Amino acid sequence: MLLGIFLQRCMQLLLLPLHALACLGLWDSFYKKVFPYVMAKVTLIYNRKVYRQKQELFSNLRKFAGPSGQLTLLEIGTGTGTNFSFYPAGCRLTCTDPNPHFQKFLLKSLSENRHLQLERSVVASGEDLHQIPDGAMDVVVCTLVLCSVTNIQKVLLEVLRVLRLGGAFYFLEHVAADHSSWTYFWQKVCDPVWKYFGDGCSLSRETQKELEKTNFSELNLRRIRVKPYWIPTSPHIIGYAVK
Repeated sequence: MLLGIFLQRCMQLLLLPLHALACLGLWDSFYKKVFPYVMAKVTLIYNRKVYRQKQELFSNLRKFAGPSGQLTLLEIGTGTGTNFSFYPAGCRLTCTDPNPHFQKFLLKSLSENRHLQLERSVVASGEDLHQIPDGAMDVVVCTLVLCSVTNIQKVLLEVLRVLRLGGAFYFLEHVAADHSSWTYFWQKVCDPVWKYFGDGCSLSRETQKELEKTNFSELNLRRIRVKPYWIPTSPHIIGYAVK
């Protein structure tokens, strides 16, 4: 415990220059432009690691299609569009992301996934989706996003609002490890620096607890680990919840 506190303090000292830039508003304006380029590389590697898990997760999307047979899908934190290849043909897609600098990567992914029909793309945070009407969506998808939002509960309440009754929320998120593990120890040590370079991402979010507290009628969730197992982002939760 003392070692962890000592290492955290060392990390915070090393981060003082970044903290000063953040206080002046310079870090965010710079990094929000750089972050999409970083994620364009990282998500390609990540998708290869979790390809089988994503394929399995999204395999039953069609069963939540509305009476017309078309699936209306909202993705929160779409980023580079790394999930598009897993969505079924004819899917009517609404994309949201708070960072407008992802737009060119989004358009590139759409050009490579002609089987999808883009309805609209909105610059918005997951906590405030007021541009999306109540009950308008069959499915909401969120992958590697809840780790960096300001308020998970607000996001989940917005998910419930925009989903129709019987619609589903799909998620794949890295989460806090078991508190008695070395992985959790390093998550807590690395958290301060991770938040700066992960655009607000936290390594030790208890996302499962937030999902369990939310008023879903059904929650299908399991824990997995993504290789390499020693890295702080290895523990994940994956599944879907029904409104």
